Amino acid sequence: MALESYVVVHNIAKRHNVGTLARSATAFGVSELILVGRRDFNAFGSHGSTSHLRFRHFHSLTDARLFLKEKDCDICGVEIADGAVAVNEHPFKKSTAFLLGNEGTGLSAKECEICDFFVYIPQYGCGTASLNVTVAASIVLHHFGVWAGFSERTRDGNKFVVAERPVKQVRRNHCAETEDSIIEERKSKRENASNGFFDESGNDGSPSNLLDALFGD
Repeated sequence: MALESYVVVHNIAKRHNVGTLARSATAFGVSELILVGRRDFNAFGSHGSTSHLRFRHFHSLTDARLFLKEKDCDICGVEIADGAVAVNEHPFKKSTAFLLGNEGTGLSAKECEICDFFVYIPQYGCGTASLNVTVAASIVLHHFGVWAGFSERTRDGNKFVVAERPVKQVRRNHCAETEDSIIEERKSKRENASNGFFDESGNDGSPSNLLDALFGD
């Protein structure tokens, strides 16, 4: 089976970071960008790359994890944490989804729970405590692509050749959903409510999903 990489977007505070994440994702061969929570996203900074990237939506982190496990995919948290391995050591074993933390607070406890392992990016200068989330994503995704042996894209002059047939979205800045998936999402909401659990859509009023507040309808 071919190796694949995914990016999971949850709890990202700055609107434009989703667009620039999408640009890095297309550059480094990501199969899908997974949105958890709201379907809307801000494409600012993507330079059209969102048309070349598949998006998938899940109502909760639990649902996203189930999907990734069905793909036989590890979930890697990108965080400066105890036990984290330097990304340049390439501690990958198979297809991997990368979950990046909030720009200010990093990964939440709920996000860490779904991760199989963690990587961090070594720093050598003394001027900053951490990297911008999109910069961190670019570095990690590049390392995974090197480890996985992804084929380099053809170049034309001083640019890489862009695909002629982009993935079509129903509308810009929105993750398209089928009728069946929407029904499943509503079912999941009802089950969470009946079990006394809050979902990750921000209904509990907590800051654990700033994506909902920023990318809502």
